[in-house]
Amino acid sequence: MVFGNTTPLPMGVGDYQSNVMNEDRQADSPPTIKLSPRADRQPETLRRKEIVDAVTNQSFNEWYQEQQFTENILVGRPYFNGVSPPPESEKHSPSKLLQCHRKVRYYGENAPKEGASPEGLFWVGTKFEEEIVVPYLLEAVTKENTYVRNSMWIDSEIETSDRIVRVKGMTDPVVVDRDGDPILVTEIKTTSSLEYLDGPKPHHKAQLHAYMHALDEEYDRSIRDGLLLYGSRETLDIRVFHIAFDDRFWSETVVPWMAQQTRFRENDELPPGDPVFDWECNACPFAERCGKADSGFENVGFVGLLPGNDTYRKPQLIEYFDAYPDAKLTPTLAHKFPKLTEEHDVCEWECRDCGATYDWDAVDVESPLCQVCANDGELRTLHVPKPDDQWE
Repeated sequence: MVFGNTTPLPMGVGDYQSNVMNEDRQADSPPTIKLSPRADRQPETLRRKEIVDAVTNQSFNEWYQEQQFTENILVGRPYFNGVSPPPESEKHSPSKLLQCHRKVRYYGENAPKEGASPEGLFWVGTKFEEEIVVPYLLEAVTKENTYVRNSMWIDSEIETSDRIVRVKGMTDPVVVDRDGDPILVTEIKTTSSLEYLDGPKPHHKAQLHAYMHALDEEYDRSIRDGLLLYGSRETLDIRVFHIAFDDRFWSETVVPWMAQQTRFRENDELPPGDPVFDWECNACPFAERCGKADSGFENVGFVGLLPGNDTYRKPQLIEYFDAYPDAKLTPTLAHKFPKLTEEHDVCEWECRDCGATYDWDAVDVESPLCQVCANDGELRTLHVPKPDDQWE
């Protein structure tokens, strides 16, 4: 099939033959060169088609991932490349507070993510904070002898009735004095719309409380006030809430949540799949393994790709294999990402009835049937078992 119209390349490109009259031409006359009628001339339209075919979602994702990898090395944070090891049982990230315990455990144990990743939201949030909010604070808010820091490191231990928990991470922009000591801490969030935002969201309020508590503990001044700023991704309007430190909210809600998550980790336990907020399941990258997506799976642990699931994306699979190098691809994913089979093993098909096994590429992935049973007049569908037989 021809893509568009054809036009010849300029003379000199492609194969050609020369028609040189060696005996009769004068010594100083140049040879006569003619393009062969059968010359290999690549049409400009075919060249354009190659460009069109090269621009794909997969190539974009791979390019963006490499950009992030290079940027992390450039700015001195190569530890951001690859996955993080599971956190210590008592350590908690401010950004994960007051959310579904199971989801937080899945994240912490590097369970394989399904479907799309919210990289775009992270990128927009970072750009909004760094290129809009920080300059705004610098120019319109800070007064004489007050300045802005992009972030401050926090690391604080909190005693509970039966254990010590720890909150550790980086703040959002902080208004500071000329010595760089904190005066007012902020938390910056972006949202699709401000129309229905009638107050601070509890998990964002908890995050800001973690900042205030840690800075108050570290510095010889009272840090009891913060600002929670929401920005609309559509209009760039903002809505700001002044958050005063609430001792009761901190001690009766946030700290008990950290203590409970610590207990789940200490017991190596999969927490119940009880979301704290209605939106969590819809936006969760582990909804299928958890059992919230009507996919036939539920309460699946931290390791193992879901058989038949083709929603995993290549960057997410690479992250998963970084965390679990001995993990295996499913046949479905081996067919979708054949390049990955060069580095990783693939699960075999297995017949529940006769026990026969088949290599991943020896069976039609769309209709995996057991040939042994078929020879006996029975049609048996093959399955992909998980090593610990967690699902059928």
